Amino acid sequence: MNVQTLSRWLVVTACATCMGLAGGVGGVGGKAKDLSPPENPRRILMLLPISSRSDVEVFMSFAEGLAYSGHRIVMLVNQPPERKNYNVFQLFHGLEEFQPDKEGGFESSDSVLSLASSDKLASFARKLYKVQEVKTLYEMRQKFDLIVIHPLLNEVAYPFLHDMPFITLSTTGIDVQQSAVLGNVLNPASEMAPLRHPLDVLRRFQSTLTYSFHLWYWKYWTVVPAVQKEISAQFPDLPPLLDIERKQSLALVNSHFSLGSPVPLLPSQVEVAGLHCRPSLPLPRDVDSWISDAGEAGVVYFSLGSGKRASEMPLQYRQLLLQAFGKLEQRVIWQYEEEIVDLPENVMIKEWLPQQDVLAHPNVKVFISRADFISTEEAVCHAKPVLALRISAEQTQTAAFIKDSGFGLALAWEELTEELVLEALREIIGNPKYQKAAAERALLLHDRLQSPLDLALYWAEYVMRHKGAPRLRSPAADLSWVEFLHLDILVILHLVLLLILILPFVILKRRSRFNSGEECGAEKLKAE
Repeated sequence: MNVQTLSRWLVVTACATCMGLAGGVGGVGGKAKDLSPPENPRRILMLLPISSRSDVEVFMSFAEGLAYSGHRIVMLVNQPPERKNYNVFQLFHGLEEFQPDKEGGFESSDSVLSLASSDKLASFARKLYKVQEVKTLYEMRQKFDLIVIHPLLNEVAYPFLHDMPFITLSTTGIDVQQSAVLGNVLNPASEMAPLRHPLDVLRRFQSTLTYSFHLWYWKYWTVVPAVQKEISAQFPDLPPLLDIERKQSLALVNSHFSLGSPVPLLPSQVEVAGLHCRPSLPLPRDVDSWISDAGEAGVVYFSLGSGKRASEMPLQYRQLLLQAFGKLEQRVIWQYEEEIVDLPENVMIKEWLPQQDVLAHPNVKVFISRADFISTEEAVCHAKPVLALRISAEQTQTAAFIKDSGFGLALAWEELTEELVLEALREIIGNPKYQKAAAERALLLHDRLQSPLDLALYWAEYVMRHKGAPRLRSPAADLSWVEFLHLDILVILHLVLLLILILPFVILKRRSRFNSGEECGAEKLKAE
């Protein structure tokens, strides 16, 4: 589809929905034809002009859930659509910046955040609204009942949000910066701490300083001001971007205490971890045979996920891993994009694998992952132990969580040896404590009153019913940092305390001077 057909599509799907003809949705447990038409179907706009494939996967699961409920969804994305749904219109803006296939190599960071710069984002903001499809979509924005946006990097899309009810969907856990926008300033030191190892004073100071500097640098010094300049040039009557950001009604957060440390949350922060997790679907025949016929020894599944191309792995790592895999009694299935010569007999490579379907297979004994948050979440969903091979610094905390939670081990690429890989895999597969810990962690994630998708659907519809749900908004969101942290009151208290400490010394000094004066006077009179 293109933007010329968007208005027609909205009308056609509206009629189809009212007649009960909306198409089925895979992966959410049923088909739309099984449902009676909703009393008031809505139009929802999802904005992901800058995102990773994993972000799109989570958003698409949410979009399909909304479509299954009878709503119509338009998604602005930065990559060609891979999944199709009758009620989900995906609009690809076509700009080359921030496309997953063109960003970063094997050893670079996973996060598009680390690939961003003020100049690059400003350039992107300059180009985005000159794309005819985006321009037309912007002009049509008031036809929508709700806007859903990813909070990371997408300040460029904030003009869409002005005077519109909108919510955010964070795909990689609690973001302390985004939480502060809602009026819930989390403790950055405790949030960054490993699961079982509280930080000492120096580490807490470093963590707090790092967080504070990043917040100031991103929002007030370089990135947001650069984007603001470009947006203001195109939309001179628009309020400041950070003022628009504070108007969000609700934050859906891909987090849960089973995936990290519990944190205090506002009513406007709803945890929906596992939103995109689903029961398994049938595997391709050759993959299913390879895994099912592995016998009691089982299978090792190795994937670096959608954010990395395994074929870009340095040769020494590939050879090291192949040598280790060849010595295992288990079969190995590896998501790898190119052909490998001299492949060990117990190793199968596939250009693409349906990760959740592979993880759900009972013969899979361990998942070798780069320890990105979403892959770790899927491993927990399907109760699989993990060997974490973190690539970049962003995965350090997740790798520590995997190890400290007891459902896996972690190795660093720069320290890899054939012996270390074999030792770690044999330990995880041979010691039942890892599978037990994975099963316990999965039980914690799944043991909830309501499914994460149902929860997300309820709150999205709640915001639409109440036209933005302003009552969920915390008054703290309107306070300055000085007011929120009571810095002005602390200054006054310190001044009062200082006065209390100093006043006795002043009084004693004045009395001492007075007594000295009296003694001098007495001596003078005595001398006369």
